[in-house]
Amino acid sequence: MATYITLLNWTEQGVRAYKDTAKRTEDFSAALNKLGARLVDIYWTIGPYDLVCVIEAPDDETATAASLQLSGLGNVRTATLRAFGREEMGRIIAKAGD
Repeated sequence: MATYITLLNWTEQGVRAYKDTAKRTEDFSAALNKLGARLVDIYWTIGPYDLVCVIEAPDDETATAASLQLSGLGNVRTATLRAFGREEMGRIIAKAGD
């Protein structure tokens, strides 16, 4: 599975309902599972982003569908980054050659 880092910011609607954030996370995890993806971890953060998620999905299309579903609820805006682990990066470097 591919790894994705999703950076989230609450919308006005989302921050008004901050008390529901843990429940919304459970719902998001269940929605990911239905898509064949998995919420590896989530962090509530201080700084330019309100939350950071680590997600595993079989492909970019699934990861994008998950982001669209999540954003479509109106509580957050997302920015998703494809992340490469050490082994993946080793294969990329090998393909790039000398």
